[in-house]
This record gives sequence, structure tokens and C-alpha cells, in this order.
Amino acid sequence: MHQVAARAPVRIDFGGGWTDVPPYPLQEGGCVCSVAIARYATVRLSARAVGVSIDAADVDRDLPHAALRRAGLDGISLLLRNDFPRGAGLGGSSAAGVAIQAALAAWCGEAAEPVTLAERSRMVETEELRVPGGSQDHYAAALGGALAMQFGTSVTAQRIPLSAARRSELERRCIVVFTGESRISGDTITAVMDAYRAGNAQVVRALARMKELAGQMTDAIEHGTIDEVAALVDEHWQCQRSLHARITTPGIERVLDVARRAGAVGGKALGASGGGSVLVIASESSTDNVRATVSAVAQPLSFSIDEVGSHVLEH
Repeated sequence: MHQVAARAPVRIDFGGGWTDVPPYPLQEGGCVCSVAIARYATVRLSARAVGVSIDAADVDRDLPHAALRRAGLDGISLLLRNDFPRGAGLGGSSAAGVAIQAALAAWCGEAAEPVTLAERSRMVETEELRVPGGSQDHYAAALGGALAMQFGTSVTAQRIPLSAARRSELERRCIVVFTGESRISGDTITAVMDAYRAGNAQVVRALARMKELAGQMTDAIEHGTIDEVAALVDEHWQCQRSLHARITTPGIERVLDVARRAGAVGGKALGASGGGSVLVIASESSTDNVRATVSAVAQPLSFSIDEVGSHVLEH
């Protein structure tokens, strides 16, 4: 039986999220700094006699249906599984979308480049499903590694080199926990972009500073210290939460509060927030204490850094 399997990683966004959401990148240029982590959306395709079958437990089935519809395929079964919580703010839907595109390309005998997979996944989300949002998650899932991404009329993604020591330090000091709360709605994303279009001074200032901070994070990850990264992440969160009242939640603030009390030197909600997961960066001396403290109030999501991006597992 014809079978194909592929997977793609989710990401931690250190900074610059929202500046990849139209119309901002076309008018101002966006910048995002992120790192892919080894938690995956995995897709398996197999042949069936007729029609389309979707098995996507705990996952929105609209995405795989839309991807298969756009590809014009019939006589296929699609199984999708994630090893991260739904609504975690880690770019999970984009990871699933990229994994589906990688599997479909292999199914059709096509050697598609990662950037092509990212763009195909983005188009399914924005054109087929009409989901507001940016491009960063698709590129992180397709390319893997630590990335500095620039957004304008096109997307440029550059790998941030990570030494073995820097990679180990990031994995040790960066702690991710899931609040269990639902992630932000598309209505809030639309509201923020509407405020930007209207020239709301607070939103315009915050987005501009978030873009600057993402560029500074890129330099700090490669050439600076993790303490410098943490300080930039902390400032980014203050800008991010000022975009809209629904971006932060009591659950997010609780995690950040207990983390700081335990010795964290920076932190922010991941993704567009409004729930989902929180990144906290511990000081070198308090890593174990911070990890234990935040794990008592939210679900820990252990991870390592993914350097590969989307790839075919079986063909």
C-alpha cells in the first residue's frame, strides 16, 4: 500500500510576533526571532479505495480537509497527530499545515523546498480557511533551527548559528509551560490590526519597538548572553500586552509572577497569547528552582531545539 509520513516542529517565538501579520509587514516591514523545538505535528497518508478520510484526534479537522481539497486529491486517508497541547500558542496549526504539505509533496513524488512548503501551508490557512495571521510559524516549521525572519513583500529567513554550548544553555534556561487556557481568538488579532490601520499611537509604538527588539534578540542569541536575551524578552512582553486587553490573562500573569519570584530574569506569553503557553528564562543559578516552581502552576512542556525542520519520515 502506498504510504507517506512527514512531520514538522513547533516553535518558541522570542520576539517580533504580530509584525508579520498583514498589513504591517507590507507597510513597515516585520522582524521575528524564533527557534523551532522538537515537538511535532506528524502526518501519515495512505491510499484508500475512494473518497477522503481524516483522522485528526484533538485537532481541528478543517485544516487537513482544506489542504486535501486545495491539492485536488481523492482516494486518500490522512492521519494527523500532535505531541503538544491544542491551543498552546506554539504555532501548532502551522506545523500541522507544513507537515501535511511535506507529506503531500512526497505523495506526488515532488522534491519541494522548505520555503515552498511554508508558503503552501500559509496559503491554505489564509486563502482556504480565511484565518487571520502571519507567516512566521509556517517558516519556523518548515526550516527548523533558530531563525531571524524579515517580512515585507517577500520573506527572508536566515539561520542564527548556535554553538553546542549556546544550544545547551537555551535548552536548560528556557522553560515552557502550558496554562491550559484557550489561545487568543482571530477577533483579537483583527482588532489589533484595525487599531494599527487607524493609527492608534500605543499600538503603532508597541509594534515598532517589538520589531526592534526582535532584531536585537537575534544579535544577543548569536553574540550576547542569555541574560541579555531575557531582558529583551521581558521588554517585548510589556509591549505585546499593551496591544490589547485580552492578550494577557490571570493564568499567564500567575506563571510570570511565580517565575520571577523564583529567579526568572525574563518571560512572555508565546504566540499571539490570550492563553496558551508561557516562556520563562531562568537565571543560571535558579534554573532548577524556576522549573519546579512554574511546573507546580502550569503544565511543563520539555523540549530540545530542532535543527531539521519539516521532513519525510517514511515513503
